[in-house]
Amino acid sequence: MVKVEFHFDFGSPNAYLSHLVIPEIEKRTRVKFEYVPVLLGGVFKLTNNRSPAQSLVGIRNKPEYERLEMARFIKRHAITRFQSNPFFPVNTLTMMRGAIAAKTLGVFELYVDEMFRNMWGNPKKIDDPNIFRSALDEAGLPTAKILELIETKPVKDQLLENTNRSVERGTFGSPTFYVGNEIFFGKDRLRDVEEMIAASG
Repeated sequence: MVKVEFHFDFGSPNAYLSHLVIPEIEKRTRVKFEYVPVLLGGVFKLTNNRSPAQSLVGIRNKPEYERLEMARFIKRHAITRFQSNPFFPVNTLTMMRGAIAAKTLGVFELYVDEMFRNMWGNPKKIDDPNIFRSALDEAGLPTAKILELIETKPVKDQLLENTNRSVERGTFGSPTFYVGNEIFFGKDRLRDVEEMIAASG
């Protein structure tokens, strides 16, 4: 069976929207996506890229078009759980290390759901340590263990390794998808991702 990967950072609203749509694709294709946490700031640094919030400044018509495409995507998939985060940009380093820790502890899926929700479903200033801790507690996650692991070298090194390896494969932003060795960037390529999965048998 073909391997399908989703390289993501919680700071990307398009990664969140992809996360909401991925279950539909998994159900249709019977292929489970492997979620790979990467640090978007690290990706940008390694690729000399910038976030859309920076790169679109001063460009006529393009920001408006990007918002239109997002609205179309949200309507197409009947998404009702999305809001702009008023605290954006949010530093996601702790959150992304937390994703590595959560995977180690066997609570990765719940952690991912909750972090995305606290970023874009019910937005909070989740890079505030107290708010981050409260979000973990409210979700019933093992807060103390996650916070402890976040500070360990193996967790830090794993996130760095994920990020470096992702860039070496071709990643320059989030969300990025891999179907086998084929790369697709952006939520709008999910239809292409699904077609590639089907073509791969």
